[in-house]
Amino acid sequence: MSTPKALLVATCVLLSVAAASAQGPKLGRPVTEADIAPWDISIMPDGTGLPAGAGTAAQGAKLYAERCSACHGDNGKGSEHGAAMVGGPARASLDGGKTIKNYWPYATTIFDFVRRAMPYSEPNSLSNDEVYAITAYILALNELIGQGDTMNAQTLPKVIMPNRDGFIVRFPDRI
Repeated sequence: MSTPKALLVATCVLLSVAAASAQGPKLGRPVTEADIAPWDISIMPDGTGLPAGAGTAAQGAKLYAERCSACHGDNGKGSEHGAAMVGGPARASLDGGKTIKNYWPYATTIFDFVRRAMPYSEPNSLSNDEVYAITAYILALNELIGQGDTMNAQTLPKVIMPNRDGFIVRFPDRI
């Protein structure tokens, strides 16, 4: 191919690529508010965003045995597949030993995490009542609430976690 023809072909290729890039890749479809709503479920430390519902540790014990113990072991003691949720050192460290009582700053964060990510094989599959009950069970295992306490949108934010002041809040005005 002669040099002028090669330049002409290269110019045509570049113009075609530029035209195709200007139109975008045309992947997927536009996201709607309805698409986002099921995943816009964040819970703030003060409880903002907590849904209606309630649960007790007794209700949570049964659910935990059915849905959580395969990974987290009996009574939250951990297993080779999942972290322990009770026990551990008095204070968690970067080397590990993080449990609910010595690491998590807010009880509402436990609710948010369980609802969003558990059980591992079926995230976001538990009802709000089930998440409140499992959260209550975990808190009771750690002796942070009583066995008969009911967790709901009013009571859960009032649980004082031992490591509440162990974090630097990046956006304190949002709490």
